[in-house]
Amino acid sequence: MSGTVELLETALRALEPEHLDIQDDSALHAGHAGAKSGGGHYTLTIVSARFAGLNRVARHRLIYQTLGELMAGRVHALAIRALTPEEL
Repeated sequence: MSGTVELLETALRALEPEHLDIQDDSALHAGHAGAKSGGGHYTLTIVSARFAGLNRVARHRLIYQTLGELMAGRVHALAIRALTPEEL
């Protein structure tokens, strides 16, 4: 998974985050089917004004769209906490 966190961070800059934290939880899932295929497990906390007016599902869709192909190969599971600055 080397470099995947950096790739995620780079892609997510498009959402102009005020706060961005990505944890690589892949080691906790060793032996899991997704881990065997090469996809990692990550926990994402992101704060962005771009989420204003969007419900939870729409925020997640925006994140998945922003990550694009990374979701198809390098990421098997992504736990998301997406907030606006006012929700902190």
